[in-house]
Amino acid sequence: MRKAAIHYKDVLAGILTETDEGDYIFQYKEQYIKKHPKQFITFTMPVSPKTYTDKRLFPFFEGLIPEGWLLDIASKNWKINPNDRMGLLLACCQNCIGAVSVQPIPNENE
Repeated sequence: MRKAAIHYKDVLAGILTETDEGDYIFQYKEQYIKKHPKQFITFTMPVSPKTYTDKRLFPFFEGLIPEGWLLDIASKNWKINPNDRMGLLLACCQNCIGAVSVQPIPNENE
C-alpha cells in the first residue's frame, strides 16, 4: 500500500492511497474540511467527508504526472515503469506548478 499527503497551498488537504489490490482512495482531512469547506482540489472531488474511490488513478492526479519526453526522463532516471502511475506521481509531483503538491508518506514496513 502506498500513500501520499496531498497539500493545497501548503495546507494538508487529504490523503491519497493506492491499496494492495490496486484501488485508489482519496479522503480530505477532517481539519481541512472544517477550515476550508469550499477550497476543493478539483471540481470532481468537492470538499466532503466522503471517501472517493476508483479502480484507476483519479484523472486530476493523473494530470499532474509529466508527459512525453519529460515522462521518459523521469521514468528512466528513477527507474519507474511508465505504467506505474502512483510511483510516478510520488516521484515527480512533490513540487508541481500550481497549488497542489504530493508528498510521499513512508510505508510503516520500510
